[in-house]
Amino acid sequence: MTPTELAPAFFIAAVVILLVCRLVVLVAGRFGQPPVVGEMIAGVVLGPSLFGLVAPDASDAVFPPELIPMLYVAGQIGLVALMFHAGYAFRAHAGRGLAGTAVAVSSAGVVVPLLLGVGLTFAAHGRVDIFVPGVSVWVTAAFVGVALAITAFPMLARIITERGLSGTRHGSLSLASGATDDAAAWLLLAGVLSVASEKTGPVIKALGGSLLFVAVLFLLGRRLLAWIVTRPGLSDETRLLFTVAVLFCGAWFTDTIQLYAVFGAFCVGLAMPRHETSERLVRTVQGVTQVVFVPMFFTYSGLNTRFDVFTDPAVMVFGAACVVLAALGKFGGCWAAARLCGEPGPVAVRVGALMNARGLMQLIALNIGLSAGIVGDELFAALVLVALVTTVMTAPVLSWLDRRDAGSRPAGEPAGSAETVPAGS
Repeated sequence: MTPTELAPAFFIAAVVILLVCRLVVLVAGRFGQPPVVGEMIAGVVLGPSLFGLVAPDASDAVFPPELIPMLYVAGQIGLVALMFHAGYAFRAHAGRGLAGTAVAVSSAGVVVPLLLGVGLTFAAHGRVDIFVPGVSVWVTAAFVGVALAITAFPMLARIITERGLSGTRHGSLSLASGATDDAAAWLLLAGVLSVASEKTGPVIKALGGSLLFVAVLFLLGRRLLAWIVTRPGLSDETRLLFTVAVLFCGAWFTDTIQLYAVFGAFCVGLAMPRHETSERLVRTVQGVTQVVFVPMFFTYSGLNTRFDVFTDPAVMVFGAACVVLAALGKFGGCWAAARLCGEPGPVAVRVGALMNARGLMQLIALNIGLSAGIVGDELFAALVLVALVTTVMTAPVLSWLDRRDAGSRPAGEPAGSAETVPAGS
């Protein structure tokens, strides 16, 4: 297709994506699910598992193969804006005294599901058709482990914001732990890709580049952002232009070193000064991109998901086992670490519930694995199932915990935050 043919194809695809996403978000909202869950489900609905199965000709017409890379790029714009906002929100809500506990929780949240994923993959070797020919079983096992170890930090941030948990102990601890968890998981993913390519370059570039990026951003970039925000005489349009330029530079660099654009955007959000003008700039950047571009990433992922692979009982069993071990490893590991660090029971269990969501970030990792040729359709679908189930279960589990704790209060006692409930309840 020529550019003049792709443009109208993109516009009609965008209309379909936005309307379907909005419809599914409204339906999911009636079941207490946050918008990001509806967007994830809508992405799968628009893929070959439903739209492509029911109306293959219409699916091919709306989503021609030449259009898919455009959806990926548009989705990246949405992800960058989302992570920019998440980084800014994290700096605003992260309280003091969290560092040690956050490191312990994130470490457990990475190590436990990572080991469970590796063990399950080796157990499946020779029994389940999830392995790509020519890819080492060690690489596949490591990739599955990393995928189960990821936390959906952007989704976690949205749930915490939408449920009014930003000022709570478990909300702040989950944000700090989720950010650390994902940074570690992305470095591990870079290591897996390095081993898969039989080259040490990717992991060295990711580690060295990330250190350089953080140093430049917080020594120079933070001053530049402060100048943009506080410089007298600059119009709002100019401030927005410069802010987006810095944001996209950060996304470009971290994408180049294979730490991926979302973490450059998150770091730029962290570096933004606390100021009324910053609040306005962050909201402006997030506004349209959140509504228009993020759904395109979910659709891109949905177009790569084929749930018909579950007609193979062995793949279905493997997918179900991934879901169970992912939940046990992440929820249980984070809960246990929080308790060992002295957190009350209600705080620890909510941290485990929030950290268990994988959603967006796992989908990003899966797409990277797919493009690198180390993930096939069967494994992709099994791990998308993990992302969907662990993400969907987060809001109901939190609501159930709130009802349980509310019911356990003595009559007449005012409702308080989860942190005020006695430990061990």
